[in-house]
Amino acid sequence: MTDRKTELAENLARVEERIAAACAAAGRPREEVTLIVVTKTYPASDVRILHGLGVRNVAENRDQDAAPKAAACADLDLTWHFVGQLQTNKVRSVVGYADVVQSVDRLKLVSSLSAAAERAGRELGCLIQVALDAEAGGRGDRGGVSPDGIEELASAVDAAPGLRLGGLMTVAPLVGAYAGRQRAAFDRLMDLSTALRATRPAANMVSAGMSADLEDAIAAGATHVRVGTAVLGVRPKLG
Repeated sequence: MTDRKTELAENLARVEERIAAACAAAGRPREEVTLIVVTKTYPASDVRILHGLGVRNVAENRDQDAAPKAAACADLDLTWHFVGQLQTNKVRSVVGYADVVQSVDRLKLVSSLSAAAERAGRELGCLIQVALDAEAGGRGDRGGVSPDGIEELASAVDAAPGLRLGGLMTVAPLVGAYAGRQRAAFDRLMDLSTALRATRPAANMVSAGMSADLEDAIAAGATHVRVGTAVLGVRPKLG
C-alpha cells in the first residue's frame, strides 16, 4: 500500500467503526446508513483510492473542484452528490456529472435544474436543503429553505421534468435556536421528513451529520451521513 492509501484505509475504518457503533446504539441495521465521502479540495487520485477501498458515494460542494474530478473518474462506478450552495450559472455543468443535488433551496434553482436535466437526457435526484436557522419564508446562513417552504419546493420538484424528489438535507446550524444542539436539529429534520413522506413515500432520504456529529444524525434516523475531514484529513491551507 502507498502511504496515502494506508492513511485513507485507516481513516475509513475508524469512520466505519463509528457508524456501526452509532447504528448499534440506535438499534438500527448498519445497512440503513450510507456513507458519503466529501472530497472537496482533495485530488482525483484520492477518489480513486477511496473507490478501491469500497467507497461508492462521493460529494463535492464547488463545481470548479467537482467537474474536473468527476471527469477524471468517469470510468468508476460512483454516485456523485453536489452538496454546496448552487448558483444557476453552474447548473448545466453540475447536471453533467452529479447524480444527486442535495442543496435545492429555491424555485429558480428547480427550474434551472429541470431544464438542464432535460437537455442532458438525465434524471437528477434532488434533496431539499432545510435551514433550521431560517425565519419563516427565509433562507439560512449556509443556504437552505425554512421548514415552511418545504412543501412549495417539493411540489415544484414533483412537477419538474427530469427531476426526482429524494428527501431532505440539513447542515447543523451555527446560529439560532438549534445552534450547538445537533441532536435536536436532526430530530427536527426527521419530523419534517416524516411529514414529507406522508404524501411522498419515495422521498425517504435524510442527509444529515458530518465528521463531528454523525452519531447524533444516526441516532435521530439519518439515512446518509456526509463525512470529509474524518476520512481525508485536514488539508493545509494555501499561502
